[in-house]
Amino acid sequence: MVEVVQRWTARWADTDGGRLSRAQLEELVAGVARDAAAQAEAARDAALRRFSALYSASPTGIALADPNGEIVEANAALGAFLGYKTDDLRGRDLAGLGYGAKDRHALLDGLDEVDEAGSEPYRQRVRLAHADDVGTWADITLAVLPGDRPGAAYPVLMVLDANEVHSLQETLRHQSIHDPLTGLSNASRFNTLLEGALGPSARDQIALVYLDIDGFKVINDGLGAGVGDKVLRRIARRLREVFTSHDPLIARLSGDGFAVLLRGRLTAQEVVTQVQRALDELREPMYLDDHGIGVSASAGIVVRDVADGGPEDLLRAAELALHRAKAAGKAQWMLFDPDLDARDRARYRLGAEIGGALENGHFELVYQPMVKLGPSGGLAAVNAGLHWNHPEFGELGSEEFYPLADITGMTVQLGHWLLTESLAAAARWRERHGEAAPDICIRLPGRLAVDPELVGAVKELLDRYRLPAGALRLCTDSPSLHDPRGEVLESLSVLTDLGAKMVLAVTGSADLELIPRQGLKVRHIILTGPVVDALGDNPGAAAVRHLDQLVTRARELDLRVGADGVRTSTQAELLREHGVIAARGPFVTDSATGDEVDDLIERYAG
Repeated sequence: MVEVVQRWTARWADTDGGRLSRAQLEELVAGVARDAAAQAEAARDAALRRFSALYSASPTGIALADPNGEIVEANAALGAFLGYKTDDLRGRDLAGLGYGAKDRHALLDGLDEVDEAGSEPYRQRVRLAHADDVGTWADITLAVLPGDRPGAAYPVLMVLDANEVHSLQETLRHQSIHDPLTGLSNASRFNTLLEGALGPSARDQIALVYLDIDGFKVINDGLGAGVGDKVLRRIARRLREVFTSHDPLIARLSGDGFAVLLRGRLTAQEVVTQVQRALDELREPMYLDDHGIGVSASAGIVVRDVADGGPEDLLRAAELALHRAKAAGKAQWMLFDPDLDARDRARYRLGAEIGGALENGHFELVYQPMVKLGPSGGLAAVNAGLHWNHPEFGELGSEEFYPLADITGMTVQLGHWLLTESLAAAARWRERHGEAAPDICIRLPGRLAVDPELVGAVKELLDRYRLPAGALRLCTDSPSLHDPRGEVLESLSVLTDLGAKMVLAVTGSADLELIPRQGLKVRHIILTGPVVDALGDNPGAAAVRHLDQLVTRARELDLRVGADGVRTSTQAELLREHGVIAARGPFVTDSATGDEVDDLIERYAG
């Protein structure tokens, strides 16, 4: 334009001092206008050629539409992406390019948003309809171009291929919510869907099944982790084959732990039937790498209305049911029982309170004296045990809290308290009665018997109270000695080397024969259980004969024989006549407190 102005200015100036006529001036102005229009036309044509070249060569698919959304032009890239010739796209509705109803609605929403010129572009990922009647993922941008008259707006659709990006994102999403080994849902997705299944809009029933593979470590350690992984994949496949109804969600929660969630109208019997079938299927051998591998599983089952509690309650109930199934012998299912749960809650509450009760002095020693059977009388030993004086539940015996202490890890602390208080009592008796004082007899809890610090603790206590090791008797039984690692026997053997006396509870000949077979350093045996019970009122000849066999064999092994659970003086006399030298039980007293046992020792020592 500058060149046009300069050129025509020069022509106006070159008039040789003369004046231009009206016609001449009009000719000059018309020339200016023609020159300017020609230059503008040339620039517009050049811009159109550049736009057309860019439009045609662009790798981005582009469709130009009229104000009604009907395609008037489409470039080759869009045709190639959708599998159409560009001519086939002309005349189609922009929104009609969507593959499904959801995609078409997304395009319509976009057209509404960019209806006016100057609106922000609309971007979305949708599926577009391919000529092969499949959906193809695209990142679309909808915008408007200004029209040839004020207020007119022409939609333009720009399309980028998003199939690879979408596939990668879907792969990553799948990996984030699925177990990579089995392809089942992982714990994160399971918990999310469980919360949704118990949401406010949920109806009918819900069932949760926890499955745990019994002894899976044997497969992993024996055949290798590679075989173990193959077994887990087979297990996942069999679970999919069994659980096919009631909208199942199957997940792998841990190494060998699985969960199944069922929803809808269902009954406990329906769920139990499916679980039993799953356990049966898992028992069928799997042939992997020349190994025929059979597995068993334990299952905990909860079936309830969705309105009966939240996810935490459901998960806890399934876990408790699974624990009961395993405790009952594994390879079976167990249905959650609310009554049992209430009792378990009370038990676990006790377990949680053991530490505080020990610190606050709620435990005390109780004693059971063992009386010598014979004219000399006297107390041979006093058994010491623990009782818990619970402020709400009253007096609790050791059988009620030791199993809970094992669960909470308090057994060793309780055992050390028992040892300390018992040896302190024995030292007091020795100080008062000298050699007439009885030995103290303690049955060590299993967890304490394998504690690596036990021997050192016993030796320190004996030194502290100036007690000879022979004043301590340690009672055990056959099941304890069958500890597969031999730790109980090892601890007891070291303590007997220090001078403590090992006492073995005997219920029959098999227990007695453990002594020579394993070379046990046993000094005393205690007949207990059916051996003594059979010697009640009017004992039969077989019971007496059995007693004589045990006593005879004990004498051969140079053992002293006592008896536990003796109810009457008549029974005690019968035992004495057949070689038993000491006894404890109701015929003396069921149990005695510290003061009561002090009185007994005083009386018998006198």
